[in-house]
Amino acid sequence: MKTQTKRATIYFDPMLHKALRIQSAETERSISDLVNEAVRLSLAEDAEDIAAFTIRAHEPDLPFDEVLKDLQQRGKI
Repeated sequence: MKTQTKRATIYFDPMLHKALRIQSAETERSISDLVNEAVRLSLAEDAEDIAAFTIRAHEPDLPFDEVLKDLQQRGKI
């Protein structure tokens, strides 16, 4: 059974639209498929970032100047 889809109007920069049309032709995939995949990947990346922030939420805050001094002392910068 095919997943129900929703229609939306999206306005692309002309060069981006041209690139999408070319990629669509080269991969034999629709522009909708390409855009859906890109949005899924972006949302998954956002979810990973949020999970990482949640895991690290209780780590101690380090003053920026102390971090810089430490990096300098260890020869990293």
